[in-house]
Amino acid sequence: MTKTPPSTGRSEGARPGEAELAMWLEKAATLSEALPYMQVYAGRTFVVKYGGHAMGDPSLAAQFAHDIVLLKRIGIDPIVVHGGGPQIGEMLERLKIKSDFVSGLRVTDRATVEIVEMVLSGSINKQIVTAINRAGGVAVGLSGKDGDLVRARKLRKVDRESDSNIEKVLDLGFVGEPVAINAEVLLTLERSSIIPVVAPIGVGEDGTTYNINGDTVAGAIAAAMGAARLFMLTDIEGVLDGDGNLISEMTASEAREGIREGTITGGMIPKVETCVEAVENSVDAAIILDGRVPHAILLEVFTERGVGTLIRSEPRPSAA
Repeated sequence: MTKTPPSTGRSEGARPGEAELAMWLEKAATLSEALPYMQVYAGRTFVVKYGGHAMGDPSLAAQFAHDIVLLKRIGIDPIVVHGGGPQIGEMLERLKIKSDFVSGLRVTDRATVEIVEMVLSGSINKQIVTAINRAGGVAVGLSGKDGDLVRARKLRKVDRESDSNIEKVLDLGFVGEPVAINAEVLLTLERSSIIPVVAPIGVGEDGTTYNINGDTVAGAIAAAMGAARLFMLTDIEGVLDGDGNLISEMTASEAREGIREGTITGGMIPKVETCVEAVENSVDAAIILDGRVPHAILLEVFTERGVGTLIRSEPRPSAA
């Protein structure tokens, strides 16, 4: 189907009033502010972990797709890695397959891993691909099994009992962790102007399928690609301090201290740990931000003050 381009001519009618002129001047100022960032990031890779409520909201999903296409159009190479925990849970419930969680990870037996792969590599992945294509991009869906993109091994999870020093190894079934990323697959797609959309499924040396946490896969891909930015879209505005205020920027060492002292807690801990590992392995910076904010990525990248928490390995160099 042929897309009709937006009109590039002047609109007919009276000259704009002060309010309308102010609106257009604000838009022009925004574009002007964005230009230096476009120049800095041209030709660089952004890895975006896409999940949470933003993925289930049709309006936000459409905006997300348009923003990803915009990044590609201005010379940035986005790679989308998605989750799908709620959708997996719904399908397992529909099929009456019992599913348990241990330390926040879904115990994945053989029956469950088949459903996980079906939902992640199938319906969810193709919904995102379709949205990006409809927004004017060219997206291709992959799982970590395609081209041996994500080589994985069984995740070894150790739990320490709270009332003793006894450690026990938890068997989570077919839950894995990345051991190697075939970056050449993604580089080939980037050179072809294709936007990769990756489902977090990995493959073992013996061909075993592993369910892997989407944040972990995104971090591993960002490190393998030497990404300029790793974006972790969540359902909160970022990392908060003890008073509940957003921390706009922190170093890896400050992030680790926040975990040790208990400022960073709960589900934010693994996200921060993934960001820290990424920035200590070739990623310029990682950002945790609220995916429910319209155009959150664009606001973070192209404005002086971002909208989330930026984590980098070292403090920003001071101006000379």
